[in-house]
Order: sequence, then C-alpha cells, then structure tokens
Amino acid sequence: QVQLVESGGGLVQAGGSLRLSCAASGRTFSTYAMGWFRQVPGKEREFVAAIAWNGGSIYYTDSVKGRFTISRDNAKNTLYLQMNSLKPEDTAVYSCAASSSTIPSRYSQSYDYWGQGTQVTVSS
Repeated sequence: QVQLVESGGGLVQAGGSLRLSCAASGRTFSTYAMGWFRQVPGKEREFVAAIAWNGGSIYYTDSVKGRFTISRDNAKNTLYLQMNSLKPEDTAVYSCAASSSTIPSRYSQSYDYWGQGTQVTVSS
C-alpha cells in the first residue's frame, strides 16, 4: 500500500515556475514507477510525465517537453515535477500516481495508487 500526497500547486503568471512534490508513504516507494497526470474539469485525465523506479527511463507528453522536468529522490520517498515557462493551458489539477511495475507508463490504467491532486492555475 502506498499513500501519495501532492503539494506545491498555486497561482502563477504565464512564464513563471512552480515545483510540485509528491510525498509517498511506505518503504517500497523506490520499487514503483511514478507518473504525473493532470485534469481539467470536463476533460479526460492527461498524461504529463513518468519516471522509472531508478530514474533510468523518463517520458513526457509533447506539450511539456523542454519546460517540465520529472525527478525523484528515493531516499526521501518523494517525486517532483519542476514546471518552467508555464502557460495558461497548463492550468489543471495535477496528480501523482504510483505503478507497481518498475516500467513507467503513459496510461493511467497502469497506475495502482493516486494522490488527491493539487491545483495549478496559470494566469495570462
């Protein structure tokens, strides 16, 4: 069992930066692939980024490549998402997720545990 708690969301102007954190409970965090997803009301959940258990494989959706960086600190049981050059279209609730597979995935159904989400709002 893994419990996930996100933090770091907020309101920022376009062009600004935010750093999201996802704190995980449990001693097996280092064995899970992790992902970030986002969702806007009325739309489907969208994949943002994913990282393998050891950071060896990383994937991003095209719209955030070059602007967002996913990373993890297994010693601290924490996942991060550094978001730079934010755009209004990045506005969403961002959630972290853990997969019992060590291989990261772009598909939400591959993930077993989810956090409650943190709101990111980018003003123009």
